[in-house]
Amino acid sequence: MRRYRKTWILLLIIVFVIQFIQPKKNTSRGISENDISKVYAMPSGVHQTFTQKCYDCHSNNTRYPWYYNVQPIGWWLAAHVYDAKENLNFSEFRTYRDDKAKHKLEEIVEMVEKRSMPLKTFVMMHPETEITPEDEKAIHSWISTLLKTED
Repeated sequence: MRRYRKTWILLLIIVFVIQFIQPKKNTSRGISENDISKVYAMPSGVHQTFTQKCYDCHSNNTRYPWYYNVQPIGWWLAAHVYDAKENLNFSEFRTYRDDKAKHKLEEIVEMVEKRSMPLKTFVMMHPETEITPEDEKAIHSWISTLLKTED
């Protein structure tokens, strides 16, 4: 019994100490000059969908929930945002080569249609980020039109 008590005390100390090791936040000021909205003419509804439902993970400006400050949850979220930005970063879209940008646009449509994005675990915690059928239709329509004009 005494051994379990020492183990629990040690674990509590570790949990307390790691609270002081906060990950770097992914924030910037305003919309980047490389933002997708500066590259393409975008319907306001599509831009609003992207900023409200995608940018937290896929841009240089994340809005953090309160639980980001609880470690190790914050570390996990920081790693998730880093990985998401490696795959698609709306804030750096202008820096993509033309073929890569086209491929990213195609992937956006595919992920939205398959309901792969936003992640189900994210939507469970933030139901307002779920892509609605109207959002999907607007995104698909905009990207389809955009890709046709670029061919």
